[in-house]
Amino acid sequence: MTTPENLQTAIERHFAAGSSAVNDPAAHETFAAFRQALEVGEIRAASPDSAEPTGWRVNVWVKEGILLGFRLGSLAGYSAGPLSFVDKDTYPARSFTPEDGIRIVLGGSSVRAGAYLARGVVCAPPMFVNAGAYVDEGTMVDSHALVGSCAQVGRNVHLSAAAQIGGVLEPVNASPVVIEDNVLVGGNSGVYEGTIVRAGAVLAAGTILTRGTPVFDLVNGMVLRATEETPLIIPANAVVVPGSRAVTKGKGQEWGLSLYAPVIVKYRDEKTSLSTALEDLLR
Repeated sequence: MTTPENLQTAIERHFAAGSSAVNDPAAHETFAAFRQALEVGEIRAASPDSAEPTGWRVNVWVKEGILLGFRLGSLAGYSAGPLSFVDKDTYPARSFTPEDGIRIVLGGSSVRAGAYLARGVVCAPPMFVNAGAYVDEGTMVDSHALVGSCAQVGRNVHLSAAAQIGGVLEPVNASPVVIEDNVLVGGNSGVYEGTIVRAGAVLAAGTILTRGTPVFDLVNGMVLRATEETPLIIPANAVVVPGSRAVTKGKGQEWGLSLYAPVIVKYRDEKTSLSTALEDLLR
């Protein structure tokens, strides 16, 4: 019987073997079981853990297993109607059936093998979910949205059109991007470099969050930043909008320039929730 513990031991061994694992049938057999465990949600690249400072634990061995799949794979050709593709044979596109309870709307979307999508997920075309990503129940991935490798997306999240959720596969000990439950990510927003967006937050259209981006909390009069130990963390129920801050020295000041700065303008309340109620009609 294959258990997560057995898988971890085998993955760590084959990953440490380097290129010699490519010709080892046991490595390929282990990876096949590993990928299946990813796709059914038995294992994930990061897990909720209240003992961790960020509330999330990075499962390094899972990220090693995803990288192992790229090492083991060979290029293979695929086709869908008149379209042709070439990719590693360890990461073909996933296919779904009505019994999975996942809506993949016609129009050019793709979910890579090794990604987990829970029941009730809706995918509007065209969108892409990469290997190792975890997308929980009731989430909507809208047109032109990306869920990167290892990204963790919670329940009842709305990733609006053209939202980009970075993954962070490497380095293996780095935290991936995490979008917790009931978050609204506005159109053309981007969340990158291990940023954690806490439950209930709203990112207005065009908001960009990275490890080097300071976020100005007008409500609490403080500036949120990543540290060497922790990524940028957006508080629960925060409403974040794109803003700017003046350059106060040198040519930037002389020329009247401003730099991009995301701003927390309020915390989510009943009125904010009502503004997102229409999402339920689309599910």
